[in-house]
Amino acid sequence: MNIERKIREHLHKEAETMECPPGMSKRIERSYSQYLQRKRSEIPMKKRLIGGIVAVAILIPTAAFAAPTLIEMLTRTPMTSEQVKADEVGRATLEKLYSAYPETKSFEIIDASAVQDVQTSIILQEKGGNGKKITLHTNSITGVIEHVIQENWESNQKPLTALTDQEIKSKVDDLIKRMYGSTEEYEFAIEQMENSDQKTLMLDYTKKGSKTPFYQILVQENTISLSLIGGETTPSKIKVEGFFSTNGKPDYFADAYLNDDKLFSLLHMSPTELKQELATGKSVVEIAASKNVSKQQVIDVIAKTQVEAQIQGENNGEVPKNNRSYEQQLKAIEPKVLQVIEYKTDTPEKK
Repeated sequence: MNIERKIREHLHKEAETMECPPGMSKRIERSYSQYLQRKRSEIPMKKRLIGGIVAVAILIPTAAFAAPTLIEMLTRTPMTSEQVKADEVGRATLEKLYSAYPETKSFEIIDASAVQDVQTSIILQEKGGNGKKITLHTNSITGVIEHVIQENWESNQKPLTALTDQEIKSKVDDLIKRMYGSTEEYEFAIEQMENSDQKTLMLDYTKKGSKTPFYQILVQENTISLSLIGGETTPSKIKVEGFFSTNGKPDYFADAYLNDDKLFSLLHMSPTELKQELATGKSVVEIAASKNVSKQQVIDVIAKTQVEAQIQGENNGEVPKNNRSYEQQLKAIEPKVLQVIEYKTDTPEKK
């Protein structure tokens, strides 16, 4: 089971009793160690640390929101209801929700916060405090809602996990259709997770021909937790999947960043050759150094590709536009790129 699945399996446990999976703990320790090294070099803490921790799980943007260990390390700024409605990302998120679920216009914003240049989070609940609740986590750069959590939208007398697989799929289909669009082009799979405390089901929606789920959903009691995995604009067609591995299995979190023709040209390597080198336990930075390519050169190449893809997506109407300049977008994405290129596979393969 890869790190993304481990974390998703625990997302709905109470925060104060939640234990961060070992694989994630290793990543946190590594990111914190890297931060200390940067601090000694007088590199500002805020964006580097936030980017390092959050980009640990590009495919699971809300892991940091759930785990106390991560919360303590993130600089998350609380927002009032008025601030959410005045904020560009917050306002667009609410408009999307109200369009999908008109009834939520009467809900109260009971909590909201933001991590600068990373994520805006909003929690709404029916007035009275005991009814339906919905949580939204939006990518602050792309404006895409990457995670939706529905709680208590069904009768307590018959929790979601008591329904048949087809009934559960119908509920999830409805959520996806309202928030993102049709599910007709996706293949569907459901499995029960290894969770002795509560029955937990995982649903994968995968585009035909792809190995990585586009949507991944956890269903537990009366909660549906949906993560948009395949929603980020990718700069080029995926050539290789699973550049890194966790516990001997492919870990897809870095694929969209490393499948970059300009990066391969800079390193004078094919995608397959890069994957083979990473499998030995080296980082992209170390591989680049062996070819007399600096860390900053690698960062610049990947960051430019990602930002240009973002701009193209905006021009095509695929993602919401933002008001940041080209230079501001490059600066905002650097911490994520840095985390990817400094990461090392957890279980190096033997040659």
